[in-house]
Amino acid sequence: MEKTEKELMDEYEIHLRLEKGLSINTVEAYLDDLEKLFRFINEEKTDICGIRYADLQQFVAQLKDLGISSRSQARIISGIKSFFRFAMREKYVDRDPTELLEAPKIGVKLPEVLTLDEINRILDSIDLSTETGQRNRAMLEVLYSCGLRVSELINLAYPDVYFEEEFIRITGKGNKQRLVPISPTALREIRNYLCDRNHIAVKKGFEDRLFLNRRGRGLTRVMVFYIIKTHAELAGIHKRISPHTFRHSFATHLLEGGAHLRAIQMMLGHETITTTELYTHIDREALRKEIIEHHPRNRSGE
Repeated sequence: MEKTEKELMDEYEIHLRLEKGLSINTVEAYLDDLEKLFRFINEEKTDICGIRYADLQQFVAQLKDLGISSRSQARIISGIKSFFRFAMREKYVDRDPTELLEAPKIGVKLPEVLTLDEINRILDSIDLSTETGQRNRAMLEVLYSCGLRVSELINLAYPDVYFEEEFIRITGKGNKQRLVPISPTALREIRNYLCDRNHIAVKKGFEDRLFLNRRGRGLTRVMVFYIIKTHAELAGIHKRISPHTFRHSFATHLLEGGAHLRAIQMMLGHETITTTELYTHIDREALRKEIIEHHPRNRSGE
């Protein structure tokens, strides 16, 4: 059954609020931008399933003609891309017309990154005496130490954890598999969690799933986001973070520690090195601060 525009908007709003964890103002901005697209689609006598890349180019051209700034154009395009990713995931559309759509260049926005101390504080905030405490600790340790996407984490299968070899096998985007090293610390947390998992009545179809909820089913993206948000607050961390923040932090810490960009690309499962190169901007900023602070030319009195 096809969804009406209002139904799509309502479900997309829930996705933005719960899964993406966006603020009320940001959600309203995304929905307002989506309404602009819907008005354009209605004027063109087409629908979400029928819109093409050429139509979207015309839509962007209209934004320019209206005098909308490059930054606002970029935000609108980002919101539309986000909507179509959501629509593809929910199978409301069978293709993404925004794949080739480019936003105006307005500079690189660096992702939020947690320090190692902040990671440790989040992990230490977990009460291991609770029913789900050890699961949450193992889960967040794996999320950080392996740099996984949240979808890869919740779909991780127990048979894909190689304890002796200290690797996990991940099925990423496009069903492409990769081997990712896993730390002894993360493996220890998994072993501790398995004692709890063995007492769960696992539902059919989830027998191999590593991380389960209390009802024996797999976890959802929303649940992982909620767990992270809860423990970040308990740890006194006020940054706007999500499961993806752990992945950003993993890559940044590796780069700062001297890891090669190609190795990080392989561990993250990036299709191209261009995506991974985002983290070099973070590293360059850290380098700039080091130079300003420590270079003899910048010291007072010299």
